[in-house]
Amino acid sequence: MADGIINVYKEKGFTSHDVVAKMRGILKQKKIGHTGTLDPMAEGVLPVCLGKATKLCDLLTDKTKTYEAVMLLGKETDTQDMTGTILAEYPVHAKEDEVREAVLSFLGPYNQIPPMYSALKIDGKKLYELAREGIEVERKARPVEILEIRVDHIELPRVTMTVTCSKGTYIRTLCYDIGRKLGCGGCMDSLVRTQVSGFLLKDSLTLSQIEELRDEGTLGERILAVDKVFNDYPAIVMKPEFDKLVHNGNPFLRDQAQESSAPEEGPLRVYDSENQFIGVYEPDKERNILKPQKVFLGGN
Repeated sequence: MADGIINVYKEKGFTSHDVVAKMRGILKQKKIGHTGTLDPMAEGVLPVCLGKATKLCDLLTDKTKTYEAVMLLGKETDTQDMTGTILAEYPVHAKEDEVREAVLSFLGPYNQIPPMYSALKIDGKKLYELAREGIEVERKARPVEILEIRVDHIELPRVTMTVTCSKGTYIRTLCYDIGRKLGCGGCMDSLVRTQVSGFLLKDSLTLSQIEELRDEGTLGERILAVDKVFNDYPAIVMKPEFDKLVHNGNPFLRDQAQESSAPEEGPLRVYDSENQFIGVYEPDKERNILKPQKVFLGGN
C-alpha cells in the first residue's frame, strides 16, 4: 500500500470524491482521502493522501489556499457561479479603478455568509440538498480572512484576480459580495486552485498522468513522504533501547532520544533509531516529557 501525498490536478467536471474514487481504482487501495473540497466546475491543486497519510487530511484542509478566479460582473445566480440559474442581471457602470478599489477592500478578515449550494450542514442536512428542494434557510456569517488579493486583469464585465485565503472561504461568495458592493451583482466565471500549503499547480498531475506513471513504475517518485510535510519541524531520533515507547505511541523523556540540538519548545519530528518516521510530538513542560501529537506508525 502506498503511503504519502500526491499532488493531483483536479480537472473540471470531477468532484473531489470522484478523484478519490478514481485514485482508489488506479492504486488498488482503499485508504485514500482528499484535503478539501473543490467544486466540480473548479480545477487545480487537490492534495490526495494515501495510506497512513490520510491522518493528514484535516491538517491540510486547514492550510491557506491560493486561487486564480475570474469574476463576472452584472449577473447573480443561485449557485453564485455560472453553473447556476441566473436570478438577476444588472448593467455594469463601474469603472476599472472602482472595481480595483472594491476588490482590494476585501483584504483582511470579513464575515462571509456561506452559499446555499455548499456541503455545510444545518440540522444534519447539507445545504445543497435543501437548495435542490427549493428551500432556502438562514445561514450565519462566518469569519474568514483574505490574506492576499490582487487584480490581474480587467476586461469588463470580467475581472481576473488572485486570492490567498483562510480555510472555509468561498471564492464564489467573494465574487458575489464584490458584485454587491459595486451595485451590479457578480458571480464566479471560473476558478483554478494554484496552491495548497506547499503544493503548487506546476507540480500537480492529472489522473491520466498518474496512470501513466503507475504503468511506468515511477509513480513512487511523485509521492511525497508523510514526514516531508513537517520539514519545518526539528527532528530527533530515539535511542534504540527506547524505540518500543514510540512504536506504541507513548510519551517519552527527552534524554531517551539521542543527542539533539532541537529547541525546548515547539513540535518535533520523531524517528526511531532505524530512522523510521514515527510522528509529531510536542513538549509537555509540566511533566517534562514529549507527548504524541500525531502518530503515523502502524496501520490505524
